Amino acid sequence: MSAFSVTTDGITLHGDDDGDGPPILLLHGLSATRRYVLHGSTSLVRDGYRLIAYDSRGHGESDPAPSPDAYDYATLARDAVRVMDDRGVDRAVVVGMSMGAAVGAALARAHPGRVRAFVAITPAHLGHPSREPDKWNRLADGLAKGGPDGFVAAYGDPGVDPKSLELIRTVMRQRLGRHAHPDAVADCLRHTTADAAFDGDGALTAITCPTLVIASRDRLDPEHPMRTAERWAERIPGAAFLVEDEGESPLAWRGGSLSKAIAAFLSTVPA
Repeated sequence: MSAFSVTTDGITLHGDDDGDGPPILLLHGLSATRRYVLHGSTSLVRDGYRLIAYDSRGHGESDPAPSPDAYDYATLARDAVRVMDDRGVDRAVVVGMSMGAAVGAALARAHPGRVRAFVAITPAHLGHPSREPDKWNRLADGLAKGGPDGFVAAYGDPGVDPKSLELIRTVMRQRLGRHAHPDAVADCLRHTTADAAFDGDGALTAITCPTLVIASRDRLDPEHPMRTAERWAERIPGAAFLVEDEGESPLAWRGGSLSKAIAAFLSTVPA
């Protein structure tokens, strides 16, 4: 694995490039880092793929945006293109989780020739700005004023069982502790959620590449409604849909199983 850095808009994005073969670009979710797409799994590298992952602007090791509102989806998609260009990649499989799924959709629509196939993991919305701005402002304030513990306190209890809630809180603290610029993550919480990656779910019909949509069941992941993922799969022409079996932990949380599902999907995609 080799680390890399890319300069765009006067800021530096940091990432990792691992393996040889067909490239896969990994796009993480809001308030996460590049580690939280495949959760450390390298099975796709062993399967002969090249994994390119980077921390989105303001996240992880990457620099904050030049202004608090420069976290819109069009800019995030341009960052993804800049990373591909720097890595010498003309076309890639794009795998995006949550916010990363929306960035991937924007990329597939604006630059269809650059996306060989698309894997959208737990998409969070249908192309509209959040209808709950107070919620995101509360989370941003919690993080800015109280760090990871402040964010967790602002998150509260979404109504899952106590054991699952403790796991969710633990993962939140871990991933939020990985950010060099937590105030920038707070800006992203406010401004990215106020933007739209595409204009309503009808815009998803413009995605023409082979696509897999991976959902989570609402019992453990209410922030990413399964019905939203189902709508993505219904709207994107020919998209496949996958969700864990009842009673299992979310597929999106299990890096090894998630990687196997992606590999199985890619085995059906023309070279």
